[in-house]
Amino acid sequence: DVQLVESGGGSVQAGGSLRLSCAASGLTYKMGWFRQAPGKEREFVARILSAGSTNYADSVKGRFIISRDNAKNSLYLQMNSLKPEDTAMYYCAAGWGTFAYWGQGTQVTVS
Repeated sequence: DVQLVESGGGSVQAGGSLRLSCAASGLTYKMGWFRQAPGKEREFVARILSAGSTNYADSVKGRFIISRDNAKNSLYLQMNSLKPEDTAMYYCAAGWGTFAYWGQGTQVTVS
């Protein structure tokens, strides 16, 4: 199994920035970020493959940047121009065919 630990969440004003980090105990083919707001279903935010190709949800495209450091088994999410609707628990996920491994989440609140 791969253990994932997120960090970097917090409270920020609209228009601000935050950088989330995810430390993984092992390397996987794909890693990604998901989020879940209160009363809503979990939704995809961004994904990055081991070679570096990325995909983003339309709602964050142009504002968020996903990156990974394979040497450090780490995943990052740079979040810029944050909006109140970005408020959610953010989860790191990893896997090979599917996202089989999940972190505990880190809270992001935008006011």
